[in-house]
This record gives sequence, structure tokens and C-alpha cells, in this order.
Amino acid sequence: MPDLPHSPAADRNKQPILDALIRILGERGTALEIASGTGQHAAWFAAAMPQWTWQPTDADARMLTPLATRVEQAALSNLRPPLLLDVTASQWPLQGHAFDAIYCANMLHIAPWAACAALMQGAARHLLAGGLLITYGPYFEEGVTPAPGNLAFDEDLRSRNSTWGIRHLRDVTAEAGAAGLALHERHALPANNLLLVFGR
Repeated sequence: MPDLPHSPAADRNKQPILDALIRILGERGTALEIASGTGQHAAWFAAAMPQWTWQPTDADARMLTPLATRVEQAALSNLRPPLLLDVTASQWPLQGHAFDAIYCANMLHIAPWAACAALMQGAARHLLAGGLLITYGPYFEEGVTPAPGNLAFDEDLRSRNSTWGIRHLRDVTAEAGAAGLALHERHALPANNLLLVFGR
């Protein structure tokens, strides 16, 4: 797919994330992906988990056309056409749908802090009973010395946009708690990233 937007990082991390998802999720279900970006994760996960229906979304309308092209080229019956979805909107365009899993990778550090609360509240509205919100990316943690690469990344993010930056796990879990969600699992993945699993 040489003509489509491509993220080298998404290629590097898609298999470790998939390995974790296979351990965490049940055999079948429906998943909503927030901030799908290039769609590389959506296509990879849907291909590897054929009993899971995957709904990609993105807040950037410019990404919908390449996302739709990637979906078409993947030619998978369990990969739905992408939707425009801004987590900070008061209502998400899901027509009352609820999901077994909501997946969001690498969004919280490149969005205003208000997006974290919005993600948690929206997930609480759209998760089925027993459903899980799964987030992936870099986080700072109490009592854990930050990796030099994450410190440099955080500084770079804040220099580009003062509302961006790597989030503290305690703050993210507090926003989850305010929405009725709790941190159930924490998985350390390569390149100083964490995969976090929240549920009611």
C-alpha cells in the first residue's frame, strides 16, 4: 500500500499489541477503535482476529479517505468503513451501538487533556456489560524513573503544542474513575509503552 499514509511506529508495535489483545480479549466481539490514524492497526488486528468486528474512526476528516482505502484494500468482512469521531463531541456517531472493546492508541499525549475525560466518559457510554477500554502509549508513573526517550519525547511534544504531553498514569486513572471505570491490567510493551485495560 505504498500510496497510503504509513507509520513506521505502527508497524513496529502492531504485533506486540496484537499479542496482548489476543490474551486480553475473548474469542469474538465488536471493537471500536478511536484515533485510527493510518489504519494499520485496524487492518492488522481485523486480519488476525476474524471473529472480531473492527470499527475504525478518526477525528481528522482528512484521514477518512486513506482510511477507507486501506479498509477496501484489506478486503476483510469484519473491518467496517471508517467513521468521523471526535471524542470531545457530546455525542459519538454510533447510533446507540455498544462494543465489547474500545481501543485507543497514541492519542492521549497528542490531544488536549480534556480528551482524556471525554474518552473515558464516551467509553463508559458505549461499552457493553463486561466491555473493556484498552489504551496504548507512553505514560509517566509514580515511583518509576521515566525513560530518557520518554522525557525527550514529552519535551518535544510540549514544544510543539503546549496542550500535549505524556500523561501521568495517576491522572488518567482518576479520569477513568470519574467515569465509572477502573484500571484492571497494566502491560509493559516495547519502547517504554504501556497497554492499559480499563473496565467497570
